[in-house]
Amino acid sequence: MHRMMFWAGIFVLALILNGCSSGNRGAWLKISGYTQGTTYNITYQDPDSTNYQDRLEELLREFDQSLSTYIPSSIISRMNQGMNDILADNYFRNCFSAAEEVYTITGGAFDITVAPIVNAWGFGFTEKARVDSALIDSLLQFVGMDKVSLEQDRLIKQQEGIMLDMNAIAQGYAVDVLAEFLNSEKIENYLIEIGGEVRTSGQNRFGLDWRIGIDKPIDGLQLPGVEMQAIVQISGKSLATSGNYRRFYEEDGIKYSHTIDPFTGYPVQHGLLSATVVASDCMRADAYATAFMVMGFKKARAFLEEHNNLDAYLIYNDEMGEYKVWYTAGMKKILSEDI
Repeated sequence: MHRMMFWAGIFVLALILNGCSSGNRGAWLKISGYTQGTTYNITYQDPDSTNYQDRLEELLREFDQSLSTYIPSSIISRMNQGMNDILADNYFRNCFSAAEEVYTITGGAFDITVAPIVNAWGFGFTEKARVDSALIDSLLQFVGMDKVSLEQDRLIKQQEGIMLDMNAIAQGYAVDVLAEFLNSEKIENYLIEIGGEVRTSGQNRFGLDWRIGIDKPIDGLQLPGVEMQAIVQISGKSLATSGNYRRFYEEDGIKYSHTIDPFTGYPVQHGLLSATVVASDCMRADAYATAFMVMGFKKARAFLEEHNNLDAYLIYNDEMGEYKVWYTAGMKKILSEDI
């Protein structure tokens, strides 16, 4: 996805330098570049010292041709334009299916059909509109994943005007796509990061689990790692963070966050500052982090207490405006004691 360049609250610690070797399993390589309006960093160990950058960037270009709303010729863009003869490919199909799953489990807190309202508020792929209650009310009729389906690879909409925006899940999925490629090449130890979304396998060059830093949610903070809240240590897991402290705007003294509540059509206004989720795949970690930002702290905590397949670290302001953190029991086990 091409979108504003910003980090989602994660800082990858101790990234490995190109060509560093460790033991007899081969050299460590690090490749990096730009994609989807942000940066990517990949560190891996390969017995043959093979540089996969060209192939990985080719995969990212293919991915964007399916799911980027910023490319007019992409599959999702043409579907949004109402072209009924466009067929979903594997990328679109997999992402749509996962989005539908998270939509159902979260009771609609995660919803990729919120695109028209996200666009109206100026956080999507069109120009910002002059927002008022009448406009929001008119756009809410197009929101709800129960109004769309995939039938024989065609997107079926209950009404014209429905549009999809998969940015809140697709960047995590892009990480998974690259991970699947490295897995196919028998790469055992790697870390993949795109715009702050992370997936890990094996261990780092020191034979330890990968260390990932979670930034403190400070308004306007753009550089990762300046002030960290916590460090987690993971292997074979993915991690994604969503927060409103980097992407927002102020107008007439009012702060508008980029997380849009699909039930009301307005930017969320609650005390949850950021949500970091650890899951087996990055696509779902990305989607659930967004869903929790829609829910707010109390509903997100209740959800996590009922779904122990997910771990999360929530940073929030309580009713008194005091800065607090809460995390699952599983997250507690992987938190590092040092920062």
